[in-house]
Amino acid sequence: MRTSESSTTTIAKGGGIAAPLTTLLGKYWPKDWRGDRLTAFLVLLPSIIAVAIFVYGFILWTFRVSFTNWSGWTATYDFVGLENWKQLFLNDERWLIDLRNLVEYAVVFMTLCIVMGFLMAALLNQRVKGESFFRTVFVFPFAVSGIVTGVTWRWLMYPPAGINLIFHYLGLDFLQNKWYAASYGTMAVALAGAWQFTGYVMALYLAGLRGINAELLEAAQIDGAGTWNLYRNVIIPMLSPVTFTAIVLTGMGSIRVFDLVVAISGSGAGYTTDTMAFYMFQSIFQTSRFALGGTIAAFMVVLSAFLVGPYLMSMRREVE
Repeated sequence: MRTSESSTTTIAKGGGIAAPLTTLLGKYWPKDWRGDRLTAFLVLLPSIIAVAIFVYGFILWTFRVSFTNWSGWTATYDFVGLENWKQLFLNDERWLIDLRNLVEYAVVFMTLCIVMGFLMAALLNQRVKGESFFRTVFVFPFAVSGIVTGVTWRWLMYPPAGINLIFHYLGLDFLQNKWYAASYGTMAVALAGAWQFTGYVMALYLAGLRGINAELLEAAQIDGAGTWNLYRNVIIPMLSPVTFTAIVLTGMGSIRVFDLVVAISGSGAGYTTDTMAFYMFQSIFQTSRFALGGTIAAFMVVLSAFLVGPYLMSMRREVE
């Protein structure tokens, strides 16, 4: 009975299995990190180590490869400095096309996701009849994999069929297009990406709209604010954190887009639908140019940091 009571007391105090280790480390640990905080740290330690190795460790390894001359299945780590970066930005025509495609894709994809997502959220926020049904319909594409989305939209935008066939039956032949086979094929791929991701952005905005204090909106309406002024001067400014989050998420999606391109068109004629991620994949797994692929991957990480960095700093300021 005494043993049982002792064990119960230890567990009740937050010790459990980690109690001996917590007690041992507590003697040499800062006072602010003793007790429950130290126990939580020990529980999270395996995950921290895994992330440090398999995420940040491999990122650092990728940067190391980008400064070597590794080309072929035999690993070579001869340091060449910025040579790979110079070749990529000064002498690689495909890479310059990829940068242009990134801008085109990002403009179309981010604009459609944010604008349409906000409009759909504003509509659902009116407590329309069948809201749960429409909310499910809007969010459902996000649950579909990128490959399935790409295959579906490849058929929809196939020049002799799909959307063009509908235009033909409606007598709207002037609207028919080559879509992803045209010189602006990247924008056509962005349509598929926006169809898949807009529902998620809508969910973000809807949560933000539902979180606005109703008394504040009523006060603005009493002061004479119409619908347009209410959204422009009250609602949209209050949703700026949501918009910032949507920009970061859609921007990251633009940088790493890969599956849609693979399923819809590949790199396209003259690299019209090529992306950085697809170029990296081909460089590493098809032509064994690991240094080139590492350089592309490292640049994608740097580009992503410009989006994620300010976002994390803003979240930290909000918490403080």
